Amino acid sequence: MTTPKHGIVLGGGWAGMLAAHVLARHAETVTVIERDVLPDAPRHRKGSPQGRHVHVLWSSGARLIDGLLPGMVERLLKAGARKVNFHQDLVTLTSHGWQHRFPPRQYALMCTRPFLDWHVRDQILAGGRVTVRQRTEILDLVGDGTRISGVRVRDMDGGDTETLGADLVVDASGRGSRLRHWLSALDLPPVEEDVVDAGIAYSTRIYQAPPGATEGFPAINVAADHRVREPGRFGVVYPQEDGTWMVTLSCTRGAGLPTTEEEFLPYARTLRHPLVADLINGAEPLTPVAVSRVGANRRLYPERLERWPEGLVVVGDALAAFNPIYGHGMSAAARAATALDEQLALGVDEAGSARRVQRAISASVDDPWIMAASKDVEYVGCRMNAKDPRLTGGATARQRFSDLIADRAIRSSAVCDVVTDVISLTAPQSELASNRFLSLMHQDRMLPVLTAPPLTPDELSLVKLSPSSLAGVKGVPR
Repeated sequence: MTTPKHGIVLGGGWAGMLAAHVLARHAETVTVIERDVLPDAPRHRKGSPQGRHVHVLWSSGARLIDGLLPGMVERLLKAGARKVNFHQDLVTLTSHGWQHRFPPRQYALMCTRPFLDWHVRDQILAGGRVTVRQRTEILDLVGDGTRISGVRVRDMDGGDTETLGADLVVDASGRGSRLRHWLSALDLPPVEEDVVDAGIAYSTRIYQAPPGATEGFPAINVAADHRVREPGRFGVVYPQEDGTWMVTLSCTRGAGLPTTEEEFLPYARTLRHPLVADLINGAEPLTPVAVSRVGANRRLYPERLERWPEGLVVVGDALAAFNPIYGHGMSAAARAATALDEQLALGVDEAGSARRVQRAISASVDDPWIMAASKDVEYVGCRMNAKDPRLTGGATARQRFSDLIADRAIRSSAVCDVVTDVISLTAPQSELASNRFLSLMHQDRMLPVLTAPPLTPDELSLVKLSPSSLAGVKGVPR
C-alpha cells in the first residue's frame, strides 16, 4: 500500500464519514460510495433502520470527535443535544437494584441519530475534500489477494457499471458488508467470525415531554435482571434535542416485543418497575412504533489472516457490530477513525502496512466487543458461535465477579467511578482487574440499598408523579 492519493470509503454512515474525514487528511481526494440519498437535513434514511431507536455518544467518543472535528460537541449542544452526566442526571434500575446518583464522572450526548449524523456529515463535507457518490451500489473489490486497487460499482438509477481506482479502500458498509464474500472471490481464506446473539429486539416511540422535563428531569433506564433466568425486558426514556422523549422498549429472545401502538404502554408495565409506563401514560405520543430486530454482536478478525491485501481496511459495523443497547457503536467508530488517522500518519508505504493499520483498528474495538458480548451471554436463550476464550471459558467465575462489581457499583461512589470510566470507554476494561480497583471493592464505603427511584420532589412535580407511585419493584429488595 503506497501513500494514498485517492481513497474510497464504502458507506456514508457514521463510521464511513468519520473514516472519510480522516482519510482526507492524508489523501489528495476521497470518494464515499453510498446506496442511499443522504438527507440534506436531520432526517431518517432507509439505510439506517437503527436510526429510529435510542442512541448515545459517550464522553470518550465525544472527545475523540472533538479532536477530529474541533468544536463539534459545542455545535451539537448549541443545536439542542442533551448532555447527561453519569450518574447525576440518570435514574437507573440495574440488574442489582437502583443506582445511587453519584456526582458526575463521565457524560453522554443524547439526541436523535439523524441529528447527530447530519451535523457531523455537514461539517465534514463543508471541508471540500470528500465527495459522495449517492445511489451507487458496490459490486465487488478490484484487485487480487495481494492488493486491492479499487472497486466496481453500479449506478442504481441508470444501471451503468464502472470501475473506480483507489490506493486505499475502507469498508464501512455496516452489518450488511459483503467483505467475506469479496475476499473469498480473491481466493483468500475465510475471515474468522464470532457471533453472540441474545435475540435483542427494539420498539421505539417519541413522546412530547412535559414542559421543562428534557432539561430538569433525568434520563430513565430500567434494565432486566439476568439472574432470574428469564428473557430480559428493558425500557429507557431519554431526552432528545427538540424537547421530546425517545422511549425505547427492548427485550432478549423469548420476551416478545410491542409492535403496535396499542401494545406499547401495556408492555412498558411489564418492566421490573412501572416508572417508564407512568411517565409515558400521560405524555402525548408523536410517532408510530418503530421496530428493529438487528441486535446481535458480531465481530470479524481480518487481522488474523496470514495474508491480507494491501490497500484495504475495515471499520465500523463491517468489522464489529454490537448490541445497540450499550451505546458503544458510535464511540467505537470514533476510536477506529482515530486509530486509522494515527496509523496513516506513521506512513503506509512499506509491505504489510495495511495489516498494521487493520490490527490497530481491530484493537480499538476490542473493549466494546467484549463488554457487549460478555453481558449478552448472561441472558437465557442467547445463541453463541464464538471462539473468544473470554466468552467460552470460566463463565461461572466471570459471572460471579461481574455480579459482585454490579452490586458494589450502585452503592459505592469510588467503585462506580471506575465502572463508569470503563463503560464509557474512557478506561480499558483491564482496569476492573487492577489492584487499585480490587482494593476499592473491599474498602470503599457502601451506601444503603435504595428501595425506590432516587427522584427529587422537584423532578417528580415536573412529570406529575408522587413518591407513592414509585413502589412495586420486581426483584429489588425493599
